[in-house]
Amino acid sequence: MRESVDKFLNYMTVERGVSPNTISAYRNDLSQLIEFVEGLGPEYRNGDGWRGVDAQTVASYLLHLHKRGYSDTTRARKVASAKSMFGFLVEEGIVDNDPTANVSTPRLGRSLPDTLTIDEVDTLLSAPTGYGPETDRDRAMLELLYASGIRVGELVSLNLDDVSLDQGAVRCFGKGSRERMVPIHDHAAAVIRAYLERGRPALARAGSGAALFLNHRGLRLSRQGFWLILKQWAVRSGVHKRITPHTLRHSFATHLLRGGAPLRHVQELLGHASITTTQVYTHLTSEHVRTEYEKAHPRAG
Repeated sequence: MRESVDKFLNYMTVERGVSPNTISAYRNDLSQLIEFVEGLGPEYRNGDGWRGVDAQTVASYLLHLHKRGYSDTTRARKVASAKSMFGFLVEEGIVDNDPTANVSTPRLGRSLPDTLTIDEVDTLLSAPTGYGPETDRDRAMLELLYASGIRVGELVSLNLDDVSLDQGAVRCFGKGSRERMVPIHDHAAAVIRAYLERGRPALARAGSGAALFLNHRGLRLSRQGFWLILKQWAVRSGVHKRITPHTLRHSFATHLLRGGAPLRHVQELLGHASITTTQVYTHLTSEHVRTEYEKAHPRAG
């Protein structure tokens, strides 16, 4: 169970850019949940006990928290931690169902994904200027992320034969090893082609294998490596927003929906197992519609 929690926390740190304080709170909350579950019987201590957790287990845990005198705010945070983790476990295929799906908690405000405007995306993607192997690589990675909406873990896992520039598509393996083909536009394909022709050959070493994106040692670039690269270009771009590895994915989804793309299509592109995961973006697009309405209606404001 703790191994799965470690995977979740690593995902939240590297791909979602969650702060150390929040990660510490997650770890404490989930450690408390593990202690409760393991106390239910030895069957939960063998293998991955998360598969044995059902809605009744969660209800018992909530009662346990109530009996211990935790405030509504604290209980809401602990349940939110469990919800986030089970959402991750379902997406990863570690568990089949989310036992927290029907659990309601006190409303403490909705946390929506950070997004960039189209102009801010253009500014960020234009930051890597000039030529050089690493600049070619960084430009290709940023363009590909925004063109496809793939996760950072999927990006750094790409191999050479996963990219078909002639067809304008990328094959990636998402959570639970689900394979999907994602289209990319011509400009992104051209930037990736330039990296393949100039950048990658200069970075490649004997041990590079089939990895698409390489670090300065010629090895497959890691998620942590990409995080450092992104922070560098975010600072240089001058975009005054917190930009995490997930920001371009969020922006991709939001901009597609605002442009009229059906929710189901965006779900397929993002590789979400459930459309409810994708629906968070409809809140962002609704806010956008409201803002545009207020600007445009002659009697608004």
